[in-house]
Amino acid sequence: MTVAVAAPLRAARALAFAIPVALLGGAYVSQYAFGLHPCEMCWWQRYPHMFAIVFAALAFFWRPVRPLVAVAALGVLVSGLIGGFHAGVEYGWWEGMTACTSSPFAAGVDPMDAIMNAPLIRCDVAPWTLGGISLAGFNFLISTLGALAVFGLVARSLKVQP
Repeated sequence: MTVAVAAPLRAARALAFAIPVALLGGAYVSQYAFGLHPCEMCWWQRYPHMFAIVFAALAFFWRPVRPLVAVAALGVLVSGLIGGFHAGVEYGWWEGMTACTSSPFAAGVDPMDAIMNAPLIRCDVAPWTLGGISLAGFNFLISTLGALAVFGLVARSLKVQP
């Protein structure tokens, strides 16, 4: 049974869950359906979303809800900030910190063959853009604005429900 909360906190909880589910789902669809393999910094953006999903899901069933939602929003914000850094690397605004290669290992595959046949995925090249905005740029925009909206709703819930 879902924990009952006031409307602003209910909206914050739903948003804190929906944003990382949608963005992580989109990342996996782009990877497995469209062949856009992630670079190292793409993976860095996925981990905070996974973290946020766990905390947002817990907020549906455990109390206190407000801190769980706030921690989930923090995870979404961290992913967005990593996305902003990654977008800057893609646009050439600054240099990245890694060699940026993908993980080639899969179950049942010879590791040497996997290494030799793995595609090299560079962090400084955007594999896809829409209107000049890369996937990392979209993650930055959606995650950062979404996290700020969740934080605003959590703050508003303080006035509604003690």
